[in-house]
Amino acid sequence: MRPTTLLAAVAAIASLGLAALASGEVVQKGNVRVIFEGGVTPKALPRTSAAPVHVAVGAKISGTNDSDPPRLRRMSIAINSAGQFFPAAVPTCSMRDIQPATTENALRACRDSLVGTGQFGAKILYRQQAAFPSSGKLYAFNGRYHGHPAILAHVYGTEPVPTSFTLPFELTTRKGELGTVLSASLAGVAGSAGYITKLSLNLGRTIGSGKGQRTYLSAACPAAKGFGGGIFPFAKASFDFGKRTVTSTLTRNCRVRG
Repeated sequence: MRPTTLLAAVAAIASLGLAALASGEVVQKGNVRVIFEGGVTPKALPRTSAAPVHVAVGAKISGTNDSDPPRLRRMSIAINSAGQFFPAAVPTCSMRDIQPATTENALRACRDSLVGTGQFGAKILYRQQAAFPSSGKLYAFNGRYHGHPAILAHVYGTEPVPTSFTLPFELTTRKGELGTVLSASLAGVAGSAGYITKLSLNLGRTIGSGKGQRTYLSAACPAAKGFGGGIFPFAKASFDFGKRTVTSTLTRNCRVRG
């Protein structure tokens, strides 16, 4: 893929993801407040056959009453089985190629494996000082982890010091309405003195056109027969903070196309 084409793809993924993250669900448990957001673009989809889509998921985490939330140790997101991932449609990237690396070097090594973008935010705690905010752009690459297909989420931040790390989200499938699960361990991401405040993924990639078209992510509209649209559970997220777990389910709607 040429650099100009890559930049156009990144811009398209980002804009579609922002449109999909229009609203979220607020869940509070103890001193933890989580806003889980997400959606699928476009909303008009075939009833049975699948069409290329972009999916956006994200979370904002905070403490109540100005307190610091506990550290997020693990998270998983289960997505409706009407949407399917096709990792074989996109070249794979290796963890060793992007960890550690700057964003520029990660893209240089694995630009053909790019399947999405996102944002990462955290607060680093220093003794006798206010929490220091840290954030970074996230680039998602198609890869493998522990023998499973995975989304390798590469983050490069410059504050308080330049830092690079990669979050592997394993992709597994299961039976049921929420059939694809993305799960990742985040226990050591913000270090021993910090906590995650924001994480988002905007996913989708289509290669080629016509009969030779390959798509990383596709979906149908799970509307009942005879209806022109439907409401469905889009995604269910689980956030493990150690002593407590926060869960949230997003409901979305779609229209039958054609």
